[in-house]
Amino acid sequence: MAERKQPPQQQDPPGLTSKMDPLPRDSMSDYEGRDLLTGRRALITGGDSGIGRAVAVAFAKEGADVAIAYLSEHEDAEETAALVRAEGRECVLLPGDLAEASQCEHVVARAVGTLGGLDILVNNVATQWPVDSPEDLTEQQWMRTFDVNMHSYFRVTAAALPHLSDGDVIINTGSVNGLRGNKSLIDYSATKGAIHAWTYSMAQALAKRRIRVNCVAPGPVWTPLIPSTFPPEKVEKFGLQVPFEEAAQPDDLAPSYVFLASNRLSGYYSGEVIAALGGETTPG
Repeated sequence: MAERKQPPQQQDPPGLTSKMDPLPRDSMSDYEGRDLLTGRRALITGGDSGIGRAVAVAFAKEGADVAIAYLSEHEDAEETAALVRAEGRECVLLPGDLAEASQCEHVVARAVGTLGGLDILVNNVATQWPVDSPEDLTEQQWMRTFDVNMHSYFRVTAAALPHLSDGDVIINTGSVNGLRGNKSLIDYSATKGAIHAWTYSMAQALAKRRIRVNCVAPGPVWTPLIPSTFPPEKVEKFGLQVPFEEAAQPDDLAPSYVFLASNRLSGYYSGEVIAALGGETTPG
């Protein structure tokens, strides 16, 4: 059996990066930008930590200014902002609950107003609550998961579309669980499957406007979501099930978002779901 990559641990949700052991690699410290996003303005939901943090820093290293929408993880958000600003780029912090329709509209309005426009939208915010059986999944949990994971994507995108035009980009975060399901993450998997189908549909709907819509669907990734939602014994073994026998780090995923955000690199890509699964072949 592969060496365990993290000790058993647990946090209260939504989790904090500084309390993780080991700390995730999420600062893109060894990444060198190539001016792929110079002058672009990006809004990243769930951008305070994990994949969102790594994407924000990578975008900044490529020349983009960034607005970050997040729930209440102020310590993580401030650290992400410091990393972005260290690259000489602007970073706007937008706390609040994206399960609320008004907050979705608010973050877009603030991002556009502060950054002077919007060119890239990354829908990345997510929550999950494992259950032992389908009977444990309440309607309240089902609706909350959809409000955060799927409805925020719809609402933020709807608010952003009037500000997007030819050459602009929408990138959604899906999941391997949306490709194959997960017996303990029933509602979460359903939202991720919906995000994949919505990506395909929106790419078709926006093709004539030359607004590209793509998705990154990761397998296991070491982020604060994991120790704040899984029991310690599952955290201990998290990621060992994939062929690479370890969870991805946020830094491993961020270059895929750079690729999809850059018209120079992916200008002919739309309606794609890139599955980063640690050696596992794509289900289906």
